[in-house]
Amino acid sequence: MKLLPFENTWPYEKVGEDVYLHECPDCGDSNVLTFLKTEQLQDAFDSVKTQLIMPCCNYRIMILQADEDYFWTSERQRK
Repeated sequence: MKLLPFENTWPYEKVGEDVYLHECPDCGDSNVLTFLKTEQLQDAFDSVKTQLIMPCCNYRIMILQADEDYFWTSERQRK
């Protein structure tokens, strides 16, 4: 597993089958319900590249891996 910088992370929360971001890293919209499916989240846990398109502004995030708290992405998310 490649070590990624913390600047490339973004927190998420899973509620039931739904995946939420407290804030969109691009437009700043709050409590964003994503279209990420359970299978896609499992792929991210298995370090399979998974694309997430934010429904609020169509911002694209390439998730390289995920853990229980963060998406680890290909680009810097934290400014």
